[in-house]
Amino acid sequence: MGGLGAAGRSLSPAWQKALVRLGAVWTVILVMFASDWSAMARQWWDISTYNHIVLIPAILVWLVWQRWPELEKLEPVAWWPGLTLFAGAAFIWVLGAMSGLDLARQLGAVCMLGAAVPVLLGLRVSAGLIFPLGYLVFLVPVGEELVKVLQMVTAEITIALTHISGIPAVIDGVFIETPAGLFEVAEACSGVKFLIAMIAFGVLAANVCFVSWGRRLAMLAACIAVPIVANGIRAWGTIYAAQIFGIETAAGFDHIVYGWIFFALVLSLVILGAWRFFDRPVNVPVIDAEAIRSSPLLARLDVPSLSYKRVLFAIAAIMIAARGWALGAESLAAPMPRMIDLPDVPGWTRVDYSPRIWWEPRADGAKHKLLGRYRDTKGSEVDVFVAVYPRQGEGSEAGGFGQGAVMPDSPWSWQSPGPAFDTGKSERLLGSGNVERLAVTWYRNGQMLSGSNAELKLAVIANHLLFRVRPTTTLILSAEDGYKGSPAQAIADFRRSVGPLGPWMDRFAGVR
Repeated sequence: MGGLGAAGRSLSPAWQKALVRLGAVWTVILVMFASDWSAMARQWWDISTYNHIVLIPAILVWLVWQRWPELEKLEPVAWWPGLTLFAGAAFIWVLGAMSGLDLARQLGAVCMLGAAVPVLLGLRVSAGLIFPLGYLVFLVPVGEELVKVLQMVTAEITIALTHISGIPAVIDGVFIETPAGLFEVAEACSGVKFLIAMIAFGVLAANVCFVSWGRRLAMLAACIAVPIVANGIRAWGTIYAAQIFGIETAAGFDHIVYGWIFFALVLSLVILGAWRFFDRPVNVPVIDAEAIRSSPLLARLDVPSLSYKRVLFAIAAIMIAARGWALGAESLAAPMPRMIDLPDVPGWTRVDYSPRIWWEPRADGAKHKLLGRYRDTKGSEVDVFVAVYPRQGEGSEAGGFGQGAVMPDSPWSWQSPGPAFDTGKSERLLGSGNVERLAVTWYRNGQMLSGSNAELKLAVIANHLLFRVRPTTTLILSAEDGYKGSPAQAIADFRRSVGPLGPWMDRFAGVR
C-alpha cells in the first residue's frame, strides 16, 4: 500500500487534473447508461457463460499499472479529434437502443468509456494504453450467438470419436443414439463459455507473454481450437462411460467435472504447451514512452488541443443527443388492427390444433398472436403461428434471444438446421426425445421479408433513424413428422397455396 501511496503523491498537477476529469466523465457515463451497465453486471454474475468477466476489471487495472512508469512520463492533453470516436461509440449505442439489440447498447456504453480516454488524456497517452483500451471489449457479454454452431461442431467431434472407439451410434443433428440411450449435445454442453473465456485469456497472454506476432497468433489459435476439441472429447467421454456404467452415473460424473475444473484443465494444457515459447523479456517496460513521444505518425495525427471546457461540453452534448434520439425513436408505435384472424387458404381447411406435444412459439411483446392448424385434401397438416408487433424494442423483440420457434424451458429442443426455404429460417426441433417438428420462420417489416434476425434489426434501425413507423410481423409455418407426407413437403405446399408471402403477412398487421 505504501508503494501505491507514493505513486499517488508523485502525480504531476497535469496528471491529477486529467484523471479527475476522466473520472468525472466515466461517472457520468456509468450513471447515464446505468441500465446497460447493470444488465451487463447481472449477466457477468448470473450466467455461467460470462462469469469470467468479473475478473476483467481487475485485469484492466493491472494492465494500466504495468504501463504506468512509462505513462507518467507523457503529458496528458485534450485531443479533440477523439470526439469522433466518442460520437461513433454513442451512435453504436443509439443503434442498439433503436433495434432492441442489447449487445450493441452494451458495446456502445463500453466504447464510450474507452473513447473518453483519447479525448481527455490525449493521443500519445492513448497510444501507450492501446491494448488495455482494446481489452475493454471483453467486458461485453457476447458469444451466445455461437451456441448452435458449437453444438453442431461438438456433436460431429463426439460422433467421430464414438465411432473410432467402436461404439455403434447414429447422429441426428445434436442428438446421438447409442446402445446406452439417447444423448443430446445441449446448449449448456456446446462449450461456448469455455471458448469465450479462453479467447479472453489468449488475447491477454498473447500481449503479456509474447513479442512475436507469429507466436501471438499461434497462441490465439490454440485458445480457439483446444477448448473446442477438448469439449468434444469430454462429450465423447460421457458417452463412453455411459456404455460401461450407465447414463445416470456417467451424467453425474460429467456434471462434477464439467465446469471450472474442466476449464482449469484446458487452461493448464494451453499454458504448458506455450510456456517454452514465451519471448517477452523480463523486467523490460511494456511500452516505451520516448518512442511514443518521438513517433512521426503520432506527430502527424496530433493537433492543437482545445480547452477542456469545450471538450467536456462536446462530450455532454453527444451523450444527451444520443439519449434524446433513442428516446424519440422508442416512442414510435405503428397502429394495430383491433383483432386479427387466420384467413382462408385455397385447398386447406382450418382444423383443431392438437399437437402430440404442445408447441407454441414465444413472442413476448406482440400485440396480437395466433396459432392454428390447416389440413389439405391429402391429409397433410401445417401449424401456423403469427405474431404482430406495433414496435420493436426492449421486451418486444421478434428475433430476440429465447423468442421464436424453440420454446425455452419446454419439452422442445433445437435439433439442427432444416432444409432451405427461400428466405425463411428453417429449424428442426425434437420434442421429448421422440417427436420431430420442422419450423420455418419469416419476419416482415415494410418491404423486408426474411428469416434473418440481422436483416430485421437493420430494417428496424432504418425505421427508427428516420422516425418511420412500421409494424413487424412474425410468421412461423411448422409441421410434425408422422403425418401424411414429409413436413418439408407439407410446408412447401402450404407456402405455394398462400401465394406471395409478404402481402399475406401484411394483412395481419392491417397494412394494405
